[in-house]
Amino acid sequence: MKIGYKQLLDEAMSEVETLSVEDAIALHEKGEAQFVDLRDIRELRHEGKISGTYHMPRGMLEFWIDPDSPYFKKIFSQNTRFVFYCKSGWRSALATQTAQRMGLDGVCHIDGGFDAWKESGAQIEMLDD
Repeated sequence: MKIGYKQLLDEAMSEVETLSVEDAIALHEKGEAQFVDLRDIRELRHEGKISGTYHMPRGMLEFWIDPDSPYFKKIFSQNTRFVFYCKSGWRSALATQTAQRMGLDGVCHIDGGFDAWKESGAQIEMLDD
């Protein structure tokens, strides 16, 4: 192994903006950002999500944010701040780094991810089956 996940995470964390859960909650309450859930759909069904979240599976990130991709999603052409999150903040750190490298402006992620959000007592919503 030439580079492990810990080094990848350390490098990503040094390059991206990481919001505390308190700052993320305040931003969400103001409606000043688009929150993007990177978790697998099974995680959302099991644990719920932050209200108003756009779901983008981590594996589709590069394809959904690139305007030249046949899978491009218009939401990523909006002039807004994007707050990525996953379960614990690892996938979202790597995703934020990738999105920045691709040229997506105003992207950050939540320290501790959805777990930290839930632990704070902030509101979540369950998906309808």
